[in-house]
Amino acid sequence: MVPPEDHTPAQAQSWALTLELVNEVKDADTVLLGLPLYNYGAPSSVKSWVDHLVAAGLSVDAETHTGLLGGREFIVLASRGGGYNQGTPREGWDHAEAWLPHGVAGIGLKPRFITAQLSLAEVTPAMAELIPLAKESLAAAEQQIDTLWSPVSAGV
Repeated sequence: MVPPEDHTPAQAQSWALTLELVNEVKDADTVLLGLPLYNYGAPSSVKSWVDHLVAAGLSVDAETHTGLLGGREFIVLASRGGGYNQGTPREGWDHAEAWLPHGVAGIGLKPRFITAQLSLAEVTPAMAELIPLAKESLAAAEQQIDTLWSPVSAGV
């Protein structure tokens, strides 16, 4: 909110990154984001990316508060080491996937999630019985990815 001419060197550096990131999104037809689950939330790098994208006058209309980055696909490839689906002991503990739509709603992006879970099953002995479910989850995610740019979905 500080006018650019009054920026400290650190603020100027941060603003330059904001301009770069907002322009990258504006230039894209599709935004692809990797979203691993770290300690039940989004990594700090993803949070920082979202924070830099929320900028009055650049990604949000300063008067109407309308998001200016809509109109493009926003594909989120999420991964979880454990299982967080309905009925599991950790249901509701994935705060990253729940947070992201709110974090980007004001700038006009609407995420489409493709999620693979139980990714730690093959390397965690206590999860060995979940390996078949992990493989199913990964195969389902790969199938969803394949359909994103198939000739049918691309209108070919």
